[in-house]
Amino acid sequence: MAVQGSQRRLLGSLNSTPTAIPQLGLAANQTGARCLEVSISDGLFLSLGLVSLVENALVVATIAKNRNLHSPMYCFICCLALSDLLVSGSNVLETAVILLLEAGALVARAAVLQQLDNVIDVITCSSMLSSLCFLGAIAVDRYISIFYALRYHSIVTLPRARRAVAAIWVASVVFSTLFIAYYDHVAVLLCLMVFFLAMLVLMAVLYVHMLARACQHAQGIARLHKRQRPVHQGFGLKGAVTLTILLGIFFLCWGPFFLHLTLIVLCPEHPTCGCIFKNFNLFLALIICNAIIDPLIYAFHSQELRRTLKEVLTCSW
Repeated sequence: MAVQGSQRRLLGSLNSTPTAIPQLGLAANQTGARCLEVSISDGLFLSLGLVSLVENALVVATIAKNRNLHSPMYCFICCLALSDLLVSGSNVLETAVILLLEAGALVARAAVLQQLDNVIDVITCSSMLSSLCFLGAIAVDRYISIFYALRYHSIVTLPRARRAVAAIWVASVVFSTLFIAYYDHVAVLLCLMVFFLAMLVLMAVLYVHMLARACQHAQGIARLHKRQRPVHQGFGLKGAVTLTILLGIFFLCWGPFFLHLTLIVLCPEHPTCGCIFKNFNLFLALIICNAIIDPLIYAFHSQELRRTLKEVLTCSW
C-alpha cells in the first residue's frame, strides 16, 4: 500500500534497493539504533498468498455452487472470502513481478511499474477495507439473528444484503483511491486508524453481548434441569474462549498494521518507531495470515458448506 513507510516494493526492485526497508526505517538506521527486524522473504509472501488465494477461491466456488447457501449470511461470508482473495491475489501478483524482475525474466520501464504499483495498491487497500467491513457485517448479521430471531428474515433480506454488499464495495474502492492519492496526509492515516478502532469496538461489543445472551439462555436451561452451575460455567468458559480466539486473531493480525500507521502520525522520526517501521512486511504478512484463518472461522464450520466443498474438490458439478 502506498502509505508512508510501506516500501513501494516494485519500484524498489527496479532500483535494486532493499525492498524490506521502508523510507522511515532508513532514517532510523542512520541514527545507529539497533533494531529487531523480522525478514519476510518474497518466497514466503508468495507461499502465504497462494495458500490464501486457493482457500478463499474454494469458499467462493462452494457458496456459488450450492443454492442453499445463497442467504444473506453466506453472502457476507462469500464477500469476505472474495476480499481476502483479492488481498492475497494482489500480493501474489506483486511478489511474482518482483521475482521476475530480480531474475531478469521481465523488463519494464519505471513509469509502467509505477502504474502497476498504483493499481496493486488500490486493489490491496480496497480489499483490506472491504474485508474489515464484511467482518463487521457478519457480526451484525449474527447479532440480529440472536436478538431479533423472529424478525430476522424480515430485517435481513437478500436484497438488503446485496445493497449492503454493493455499498461496501463502492465505498471501499472510492476511499482506497483517495487514501492512495493522499497517503502523505495525516488526516488520511487518522481516518484509517479510526475505521479500524470502530470495527474492533463494534465486533467486541456485539460478540460480548451475544456471549452474555447465550450464557443467560444456557443458565435458564440449566435451571430447568436443576444443574445450574456445571452447565452455566462450562458453557460460559467455552464461549469466552471462542470469543477470545476470534477477537484475539483479529487484533493480532490487523493490529500491528494499524499500529504502524499510528506511529507514522505520532513519532515519524523517532529511532524506536523507525525500528517498528522496518517490520512493515511482517505486518502485511499477518494480514495475509488472517485471510487464511478467516475461512476456518467463518466458513468451514458449516456442515452444508463442507459437504459442498467435497463436491467441488471432486468436481461433482
